[in-house]
Amino acid sequence: MICLVTDRRRLSIAADDIDRLVDLVAAAARAGIDLIQIRERDLDGRQLAALVRRCVDVVEGTGTKVLVNDRADVAVAAGAHGVHLRGDSIAAAAVRSLIGDGALIGRSVHGAEEAGAVSRAGGVDYLIFGTLYRSASKSAPQRVATLDELSAVCQAGSPVLAIGGITVERAAEAARAGAAGIAGIGLFVPPAGTSADRHLQNIATGLRRAFDTCEAVS
Repeated sequence: MICLVTDRRRLSIAADDIDRLVDLVAAAARAGIDLIQIRERDLDGRQLAALVRRCVDVVEGTGTKVLVNDRADVAVAAGAHGVHLRGDSIAAAAVRSLIGDGALIGRSVHGAEEAGAVSRAGGVDYLIFGTLYRSASKSAPQRVATLDELSAVCQAGSPVLAIGGITVERAAEAARAGAAGIAGIGLFVPPAGTSADRHLQNIATGLRRAFDTCEAVS
């Protein structure tokens, strides 16, 4: 499972250039990226809902699902496919009652004990664990988790996506530790002179190869 987390600043998209962000989401859907987590915290509810509706429209007919970071109300209003909850957010079961059984719900966790408690409580479809490697998305000093910690989280019962400084090369390490996939921001930023479609296709192909080869399976 591959999850692109949006952040206009990290994706080299101007704050007011919503069209370009929507174009990137469309390119991600064409590349077969599974989840798009809309994480634009500076937008108010009305602006965020308008963005999410556009993203839902451009992924229609593909297997890509659009999730909203923590705002279940916006997800419902905009017709998103689900919600990704912060670690300090309300219980997934409460969110499930609002957005329905067919929606996807994910949650960020920071250790095996927390992951186990969240999994036992029910209501989540996947977890995101990190930071696994140092990441440019975190400006403050950050604690970096180990692969052993990732492995312990992966035994908690829910599928786990590794996040934080992930590259195609590091994806195989996450797979060997038991991760079901990865999430990231910077990984999906197209280099200068490379189209979003070409870059995202290459990244998606590389990540799937890392998870699908026998070498990447314990």
